[in-house]
Formats: sequence, structure tokens, C-alpha cells
Amino acid sequence: MLRLWSRSYGTLSAPALVMIHGMGSASTAWSLITPELSNHFRVIHIDLPGHGFSEMDSSKEMDPHSLAERVLEELNNLGIDKFHVVGNSLGGWIGLDLAAEHPNRVLSLIGIAPAGLWLSPVNRRLPIGAYARSLAQLTHPIASYFMQYTWARRIGFAAVSPLWKELPTHVVLDAVKAMGSSSGYYPAWDALLSLRFDKKISPTVPVTIIFGDTDNTLPAKTSQERSLAPAHAKWVRLTQAGHAPMWDHPRDVVDEILETTSRVSQ
Repeated sequence: MLRLWSRSYGTLSAPALVMIHGMGSASTAWSLITPELSNHFRVIHIDLPGHGFSEMDSSKEMDPHSLAERVLEELNNLGIDKFHVVGNSLGGWIGLDLAAEHPNRVLSLIGIAPAGLWLSPVNRRLPIGAYARSLAQLTHPIASYFMQYTWARRIGFAAVSPLWKELPTHVVLDAVKAMGSSSGYYPAWDALLSLRFDKKISPTVPVTIIFGDTDNTLPAKTSQERSLAPAHAKWVRLTQAGHAPMWDHPRDVVDEILETTSRVSQ
């Protein structure tokens, strides 16, 4: 079986912090918060199958539980036993599954706009996601040209971030490249249809869930059901933030990560 691509930042002897991106994204999504986090942790970026530098393995399932087990296998290969988890969107759902299935190994979980918290499971591909994928496929080879124009940024990112005008250029370009080249995008999407997160997480695992107040991908009305999350989870709602709060308010997200990981029982 193909191994997932992973890379470590910071000191190897520091506590491990595993970061899992969302569907159609890549580990480059964490670029704004990794430098600060690497001062405190051994930060481990993982690219999911068919995303970033990880090859697609069509013989393996792409549902959140199966992806969680793939992530765990990669951590085993790296010799990592216990770890903190940070996940965005699909990566947040994977983190929820890891915490539920392996509470003896997951030290804490920070879900950033995690998917799976919906009472009525998604049963079809949503237009907003299909549109983003198609647009990225068409433009990612020449994104550095188009993204210098305000109209192009608006088309690509206004639905993702209320602060789209202020996003650093490298964040925008990395996101377009990741989405445009993601062969695992639709396999991951199809694998989560009709599913939702419905497992229990031990109260011994500190959990923080962060959503932006203008998340158009997973809106509050349909996709932020608190009854499906751990009862002990801390909920944070960031103002002027979309589906990737680590882009809109990196300092606030780092602070929440540091606060959550500090709650681990010694």
C-alpha cells in the first residue's frame, strides 16, 4: 500500500501535533500557523490520498474512518505513539474519528470547521464544491497570472473567506494548486455521502471545535450540530471568518490550539 506523504517541522523531541487538511486541499493550507506552532510542537503535516504529494490509491476506501486509519498507519511508520490532532473540514472529521477510536493515543483534538456534524447526511455532491473544483482545474496551471486580479480572487475565494481581499498571495496560489490537482477530491466526497459523525469521544480527550461565523461550505443551520460533537467540547465562533479560519485569523487559531493542548492531563 502506498504511504501517505508527511513532513515534520520543529523539534523531534517535542510533543507531536498532527495536522490534517480538508477535501481538495493539502498540507500547504497550514502555512500561516505552522511557524508559530513549530516553536511548541513537532508539527507533522500529512497529505491525504490523492491530495498534495500523496498518490491516489484507488484500491483503498476514502471514507473518514478509513482515512483516519491511513493517517494512524503513517504515524506508526514515523514511530509516533501519542499525538495532538488539528483538522480542517474533512480533516476535522478524520480527527474526530481518531479521537473516538483511539483515545489512548490522541492527546487532544482541535476541529477547525469539521465536517460530519450534520443531522441530515449529505447525499449528493454540492454545487459550491463542484464549482470550486472545476474552476481550480481550469485555472491552476496559470493561477499566478489570474490571482493578481481582484475579480479572479473574488470568484475563487469570496465564498470561502470574508477576508478574501487580504489573503496572502501564496495562500491563494497554494489553495488553487491543491484543489486543481486533487485526484482524491471526488473519491473522498463520494465516500462520505450518507454518512455523519456519530461516535462518542472520551471526556479524557480535550476537544475544541472552531467555526467561522460566515462558513458558506458548512453553514451553522445545517452542518454545525452540537449534539453530534462531544458534550465536553469547547465551541469557538470566530467573527469575520469562513471555512478556513486559520487563514482569516491565524493568531486566534494558534491561541486556541495552545489552550486546548495545555488541558491535557499530565
